[in-house]
This record gives sequence, structure tokens and C-alpha cells, in this order.
Amino acid sequence: MDTTLIIGIILFSALVGGEIARVVKLPKITGYILAGIALNPRLTTIIPRDFTDHTEFITNLALAFITFSVGGSLLLPHLKRLGKSILWIAGGEAETAMLAVGTGLFVGGWLLGWPYPPLAAVLLAPLATPTDPSATLAVAHEYRAHGDVTTTVMGVAALDDVLAILNFSLATGLAGLLTSSPRTNIGGLLWDSAAMVLIGIGIGIIGGLTFNALTNLLRRETEGALIVLIFAALTMIFGAVRLCGGDELLGTLAMGTLVANFNRRRKLIFKMLERYTEELIFALFFTLSGMLLDLAMIETMFGLITGFIFLRGSGKWLGSRLGAIVSRAPQKIRRHLFWGLLPQGGIVIGLALLLKSNPDFSEVADTVMSVTLGATVIHEIIGPLLAKRALQQAGEINV
Repeated sequence: MDTTLIIGIILFSALVGGEIARVVKLPKITGYILAGIALNPRLTTIIPRDFTDHTEFITNLALAFITFSVGGSLLLPHLKRLGKSILWIAGGEAETAMLAVGTGLFVGGWLLGWPYPPLAAVLLAPLATPTDPSATLAVAHEYRAHGDVTTTVMGVAALDDVLAILNFSLATGLAGLLTSSPRTNIGGLLWDSAAMVLIGIGIGIIGGLTFNALTNLLRRETEGALIVLIFAALTMIFGAVRLCGGDELLGTLAMGTLVANFNRRRKLIFKMLERYTEELIFALFFTLSGMLLDLAMIETMFGLITGFIFLRGSGKWLGSRLGAIVSRAPQKIRRHLFWGLLPQGGIVIGLALLLKSNPDFSEVADTVMSVTLGATVIHEIIGPLLAKRALQQAGEINV
């Protein structure tokens, strides 16, 4: 089948799925994932099976935009105004969730006799870290919510996405130890992991500074020219970091942070992305994610998916509670914040896709991908309802 026709089918299916999800009060990305499942070559014959083997470019482009946008939410004045509670809560709930999933799956895998329990546990653990802020944001906008819980959830969600990328980089380095031969230099592998982080952040900073300088030179150019520059910068930074052996996601995230905090035209830049490109990127990205889902594996691993959700939720509850207590956050944040931290999507799917493209982890890549997507679908369905519950009980919406 012609590739152009396939892309058209994917986009149209995403549009239909997104609109159906919106009508039934679910996030659009849930509709995109379900549309992808309907087009999944393992389930239907609409799309040829070999097409999904050649989608790396689209995935990389989407990842570059998503992480750039995450970096764009990290405004220094905003973080200073929120105070130390955001940092304590984000660090507590993100790292405790990772520890709970990693430990729980390791012990469970050992008891149940998985072939590769250590590797599966190490690679799934960092994917428990991030929170998808889109569900809470949609609820907050719909009901015009405002207050301490609303603000804290958004700040924590932005920061734990950053922690997710850092955790993922370190976890893949540790997983490399588990897949290497006994003669492997452990110190060298740990250094390689640290170098990936430093190279990614370093090139991202250089890219951000260069981008800011170029936008000052293009002050009289149209929005169209600025969008072209954004596309060029993101793809070049992503590709340059990969060429140098760094972490691509950290590169584009660092670039987004530099642009958000030090570019005079930052408001225009991020509004343009939201207005003109975000919907298209998300539609392609999440629909392709659904198409890559191994449905048979999800059916056989329903217990593992349930365990992942339970362990992640338990870790986030404990970590957010401890972080709120240590930082002396207001009582209503301690009581209601947790429910707004459960939605999961966006960056976690990107991390799983990045893992799937790494041949070193081919033995467990399908397992990780299926657990991640299965958990994401469930989280995105129940997430908005839980976010509404949190804001309503906190007294920040009146419904």
C-alpha cells in the first residue's frame, strides 16, 4: 500500500477517534490510542504489518516536540513562586514510584519465574515516574479551577517528566550491565551513562542559545518562517545529540528550557506550536503507539499491567505524602494532590518507543511496550475522573 495513503488513513482515524473521545468526555489521546489499536496490523489488515517497522522518523520528531514543550513549561519565576514544596513533592513521588515498581516487579518476577525479571524491572521502573498533566489541565480549564492543588499538580507534573528522562537514562545504563558479558567494564558503562546525560544537556544548551540568537535576527519574519526554524532546530539538535552518543530527549528538553526562560519571543513560539503543530504531532504519535501495541501480549500480561498500576499508584501516594509533609505544604495539598498525579501518557510512551528501537533490549522490549501502553490506556480513561475528584474535594471547582 502507498505510504501517503497510509498516513492519510492514520490521520483520519486519529481525527475520528479523538472526536469520539471528546464527545464521551475522555482525553483526545485516549481516542488516538484506540484508533491506533483499530488499525493495528496484528488485529486488522487495513495497514500492512511492515509499515510499523519504518516509523522511527515520525516517532523521533514527535519526541523532539514533546520534550521541547516539557522544557518550555519549566519557567524559573514560576518555579520560584511555587516554593520548595513542588521540588520535595516531585522528587518524592517520582522516585518512590520508580522504587516501588522496580522492587515489586523484581520480587514478583523472581517468585513467578520470569525469564528476565531483573532486566524487565529495571526498564519498567523509570516509566512509573512521569505524570501526564494534560488530563488535569483539561479538567482545570473546563471547570475554571484555580488554587494551590491545581497549581501544584501542574508544577509537579512538569518536574517529574524531567526526572523521568534522567531516571530513564540511568536505568538504561544499568540495564546495559545486565545484558553485557561478565567481562564488561562496569565503571566504563556507568561513565557512558553519565556521558549520555552530559552530552544531551550540553548540546541542548548550545542549541537553545543559538536558537535564541537566531530568533532575534528574524524578528521581522513571518510566523511561518519561525515554525520552519523551530522544526530545523529541533531535528538538528535531536540528530546531533544522537550522532554524539548523548540522550536525545535531554537535548531537546534543555533547549526548550533555555527558550522558555531566555527568549524574548517565547510566548509566541510556544503558542504557535500549540496552535499549529501540537494536534498533528499528538495524533500521529499516539495513533502509531496504538498500532505498535502487541494485543496478544497485553492479554497474557494483564496481571503484570495491573501490578504496575498498583505499585506505581502506591509509590506516588507515599512519595507525594512524604514530600508534602517534609515541605510543610498546606493540608489540602497533602490530602488531595495524589489523585491528580495518577494520569500517565505522553513522555512515557516516547520513552518506551525509544527503548523498543534499541536492539540491546529486544528480549524484553515488547513486554515493556505492552505494559506501558496498557497502563497508559487505563490511566488516561480514569485519570480525568480522578483529577476532577481531587480538584472538587479541594474546593477549587464547583460542580
